[in-house]
Amino acid sequence: MNRIWNSVVGKLWITILLLVSFVLFIVTVLLLEFLGNYHSEAVEETLTKEADTIASIFNDHGEVNISLTVIDDILGPETNAVIAEAPHESTYYIHNGINGNQLREEILNEPDFQKVFETDETVMKEMLLPSLTEEDMLESYIVLASPLQTVEQKHGTVFIYQSLEVMDRTAERTTNIVFLSAFIAFILTTFFAFFLSTRITSPLRKMREGAFELAKGNFDTKVRATSSDEIGQLATAFNQMGRQLKHHVEVINQEKEQLSSILTSMADAVITFNQDGTILLSNPPAEKLLQQWLMKRGVEKGEPLPSEMIHMLEHVLDYEDEIQEELEMEGAYYAITFSPLYSGESVRGAVAVLHNMTEQHRLEKLREDFIANVSHELRTPIAMLQGYSEALLDDVGTTEDERREMTKIIYEESQRMGRLVTDLLNLARMESGYMRLYKELVQFNEVIERMSLKFSQAAKETGVQLSFATDLDDWAAAEIDEDRIEQVMTNLIDNALRHTPAGGQVIVKVEQEQGYAKVSVNDTGIGIPEEDLQYVFERFYKADKARTLGKSGTGLGLAIASNIINAHDGKIYAESKVGEGTSFVFLLPLKKM
Repeated sequence: MNRIWNSVVGKLWITILLLVSFVLFIVTVLLLEFLGNYHSEAVEETLTKEADTIASIFNDHGEVNISLTVIDDILGPETNAVIAEAPHESTYYIHNGINGNQLREEILNEPDFQKVFETDETVMKEMLLPSLTEEDMLESYIVLASPLQTVEQKHGTVFIYQSLEVMDRTAERTTNIVFLSAFIAFILTTFFAFFLSTRITSPLRKMREGAFELAKGNFDTKVRATSSDEIGQLATAFNQMGRQLKHHVEVINQEKEQLSSILTSMADAVITFNQDGTILLSNPPAEKLLQQWLMKRGVEKGEPLPSEMIHMLEHVLDYEDEIQEELEMEGAYYAITFSPLYSGESVRGAVAVLHNMTEQHRLEKLREDFIANVSHELRTPIAMLQGYSEALLDDVGTTEDERREMTKIIYEESQRMGRLVTDLLNLARMESGYMRLYKELVQFNEVIERMSLKFSQAAKETGVQLSFATDLDDWAAAEIDEDRIEQVMTNLIDNALRHTPAGGQVIVKVEQEQGYAKVSVNDTGIGIPEEDLQYVFERFYKADKARTLGKSGTGLGLAIASNIINAHDGKIYAESKVGEGTSFVFLLPLKKM
């Protein structure tokens, strides 16, 4: 029952049935009342007409016997009559059955009928009298007492009475017919209501199924409009709604994909927060940053954000204000922008954009250090050039040898300044991508050995043993710019010789490592501290000045060497232990001859 009532068909069907049942009930009650009154009035009218007919017969026929015979012929089988000239005098009976005498006496003795003999008024009354058909049984009769006047001017009264059982039988048949008609009307209404509700709700059920399909995301669902009425218009509107939903969802998906692509491709970290401070959305750089912070802070703390960002987020959510700050967090520098997200008039969250400024800070520091280092490097030779030049101008040198020595110093310092400027120009050209390589395919062992043995005399002068060793096949070849690689080897071997004390060793070794030629320059010098290894290839790197043994370079050689090796698609790195020595290693790809 609940299932039927919860459906449109059931509701419409039951509503129609209830309405029709109520109407049928009212109509049946009124119809039965009307028919009952109609039957009563019809009986009264019939009895009155029969009384008038009896009076006319008595007037037309002078003899009583003839009149009674005619009256007996016209009275119905259910109608009886008593004709009396006066109470209990000259009484005649027509159609009397058993108990006729008793019934006559009760009628004639009824007080309401006595005045008929006196006033000539017609009286009709319903009485409970003995049955004319069965012994010891009473029946309801309707009795009409009408005055009777014959042509002989004799007065009398005719009593016409009829059992109400006839009227009851007629009323019962009429009632049965009414109830049968109502039942047939109810059955027909039931089928009609079911058919009508089913016909009306069939398109609605189809639209319901289509709505479920739309809810599942199937926006191509169509409902066939079978009519041009309101339901057909509703089906047309439903199809238009489906097309509009499909269009809007596609637009939303496109915008979502565009936003996702933008967020994914952004180098800056973007984090979206809910009103309670929880993270709703983050792009890959932000996820990587959050993981780094979580690893640094420890999982047990359970808070991935630094306290500085939490304070900024709380300020934005509380005061609905945008904040831009540059902060140092977890050892890095970030330019952070917090903006509130609105939902109508209220703030529903915030979005944070973090731009990593660590590299800019590092580059700024390098720039400052570069300017300071260049100034420092140039200040000494300039000061010496200026001092000795002034000495020559003032004729400080008294002898030719002293003036020659001053001139030699001026020349050496000018050369040193020239080398510094040349190295700076070369390094700037390499880092800007304008370095041009002239590569040729050469036998690698032969080239590296020649470059190494070039320093044999310099090694002897400093008391250092220089040697060359190789495990590489003689036919192994590499495509290199020989002049540039020689510049690298010169820098590495020269550094090794300068940083190795007398009696030490410098070994140049060539090996093969997974398709690469591995060249290492190993010395037995004082070594480089581990914390300085990551800076050895930066500009103007100089560790402990004492390690240079009074022979300071420009500090740009290793930076230039690193750029040359990277331009050859190679790799360069350093390994060192303080007190044991240093190894500078670079790898270059080999080629088949």
